[in-house]
Amino acid sequence: MILKKGIIRRAFFTSVVVGSVLLLINHGDTMKTQEYPALWKVGLTYLVPFLVTIWGSISVGGK
Repeated sequence: MILKKGIIRRAFFTSVVVGSVLLLINHGDTMKTQEYPALWKVGLTYLVPFLVTIWGSISVGGK
């Protein structure tokens, strides 16, 4: 199945919002002390909501 432009856009904005919230929840205390998590952890924090949104859209028929 070819991903529609709307699905990718929705997944991107969802990952920005949800990923930012998760980043603050999971790493906010260490970031407050100016210690930053590894880049791969930050990447996964944003990648997971992106993929979950795409999976959800595809599983219901891409509506």
